[in-house]
Amino acid sequence: MYSIIVVPPPTTEDEATRTQYRLAPGERLVFGRSVPEGGLRIGHDGVSRRAGEITAHGTFWTLSNLCAHQTYVVENPEGAGEHIKVAPGRLDAPVPFEFSRIVLPAAGDLLAVEVWAPRHDYLRGEDGTDGEPTAPAFSVDRTKRYFAVLAALCEPRLRGAPHAPLPTMDQVVERLRPSWPAASRTSVQWNIDYLAVKLRLKPGPETAEPGPRLNGKKESLVSLALRFDLVREDDLVVLAAPSGRALR
Repeated sequence: MYSIIVVPPPTTEDEATRTQYRLAPGERLVFGRSVPEGGLRIGHDGVSRRAGEITAHGTFWTLSNLCAHQTYVVENPEGAGEHIKVAPGRLDAPVPFEFSRIVLPAAGDLLAVEVWAPRHDYLRGEDGTDGEPTAPAFSVDRTKRYFAVLAALCEPRLRGAPHAPLPTMDQVVERLRPSWPAASRTSVQWNIDYLAVKLRLKPGPETAEPGPRLNGKKESLVSLALRFDLVREDDLVVLAAPSGRALR
């Protein structure tokens, strides 16, 4: 099973068509302006021919900076500025974030390569039994922004109308503003895409018939979350502005 997913920088084409690279533990992905077949090619004159290499491990990944002169920054989009620096020539720097953004300075531009690491290990229960622990069917962290996005999507149906229309993207953004002032359509969509991967949704159909999209990505997420109690009514407190702190 793959352990990380790499999403290349957007191009002039539709972002939804971007190829995702799925790496199993031990697999490597070279990226740069000129890379061997199977690598991630970034067609920008400011990117080194072999800029770096990503290596998947069980529950985390490492980044090698193959550039001789440029430091790379790996940001945690959920961490209010949390980041690490990978110096030129540094090999196999471990990255602990569940999802990350590698920022590549490129001749005046900043290119972002996203890396998602949705796989987790779980603590063995203290019941004294032998054997491997049973992993939960779904792993969600209620302190993360993706959970707040999921709660906002589920809210109309949790408030009492089981078949209520799902909120629009703009309505979700507005609902999240008290706890996440910088929320935007782009960041909300990013979290929805991440949830679809994390919760292992099957890809939706390429085309949809006119009328309500009962098999869309948002509908599938809400249906799954409510069916398995991933979001309950008391979880809606994450949508209120916390006193003294914000969602990570």
